[in-house]
Amino acid sequence: MRMQVQLAGHAVDFLIGTHLVVQIDGWSYHSSASDRTRDIAHDAALRMRGYTVLRFSYDQVINGWPRVEHALAAAVSRGLHLEPAS
Repeated sequence: MRMQVQLAGHAVDFLIGTHLVVQIDGWSYHSSASDRTRDIAHDAALRMRGYTVLRFSYDQVINGWPRVEHALAAAVSRGLHLEPAS
């Protein structure tokens, strides 16, 4: 797991393996419509490059960690952190 990796022109919060992107949305950088539009565009750019993007709110991570942990474990168990086969 690496933090603040530059992908498709923007930093992602976490990159697990080579292809699982985890974004954590706190209020400071994700509170406006323009922030949301930027996030959606970046997610689409990453998906077009073969990445899986999982996006969680700060509240989900802090107050609902078991569900976040389950989602991350499920993604890794499905191999979504690995480069897709060609």
